[in-house]
Amino acid sequence: MRATQLTRKKSEEEARLSLEALCVTGEHCVLEMRNKMMRWGVDDDAQERIIKHLVERGFIDEERYCRAFVKDKVVYNKWGRRKVEQALWAKRIPQEIIREALDEVDQENYVDTLRQLLKNKSRSVKASSEYERTQKLIRFAAGRGFTMDVIRQCLNTDYDEDDC
Repeated sequence: MRATQLTRKKSEEEARLSLEALCVTGEHCVLEMRNKMMRWGVDDDAQERIIKHLVERGFIDEERYCRAFVKDKVVYNKWGRRKVEQALWAKRIPQEIIREALDEVDQENYVDTLRQLLKNKSRSVKASSEYERTQKLIRFAAGRGFTMDVIRQCLNTDYDEDDC
């Protein structure tokens, strides 16, 4: 049996209190709260009331959540803008909020992050030609969510054998 099948049904009051406690410990978005309530068997009308309560009281704030998510993923996980944007889109965060949060990312630190990732990765890349090495580094950076303009900027201006 899956863990979700073992979860007992919660009343509206129990769900609200559980979600309040969860929100106090960290940032969460509306979609995460709805998913939890669905697993707990909370009916749709009660879900709406609980979400409204959490938003009105400041437990949930999509903008605050988005800024924290962007900061965590860019700084700690070293994700690129595209990967962060896709993850937030999957959480149904409005595009305008995503754009605002991504615009707050310091471009210089962002490029330096990619530069360091490429430098570290180039040490382990095995390639028979410089072209092949560059293609592998581009695929690596694109997989991390960096856009081609930033990848090219780092590879064209900073990539040479002395640094790597």
